[in-house]
Amino acid sequence: TLIRIGRLSFDSVNRQACIGEAPLVLSAREVEVLEILLHHAGRVTAKEAIADRLTGWDDGVGENAVEVYIHRLRRKLEGSGVAIRTLRGLGYLLEAER
Repeated sequence: TLIRIGRLSFDSVNRQACIGEAPLVLSAREVEVLEILLHHAGRVTAKEAIADRLTGWDDGVGENAVEVYIHRLRRKLEGSGVAIRTLRGLGYLLEAER
């Protein structure tokens, strides 16, 4: 139930992410996007797949909204040793920074 990459840890039971010992303040949708990326760490996740998973929340979650959540997550994950890469035309890749 605990996923660790770099300094980032994610407790999937409590749905809480931390960098080192410091908890991250994330919205519910940011947590959902982070969890999707963590479960596919090291593999490309299509933007459409993320949008489809978020659609259950309400109607109107489009691919542009996914880009906003990814942008916010990138800022919040700075210094964690984790990077979210955009692979144009394919999706997003969460990986440990080199």
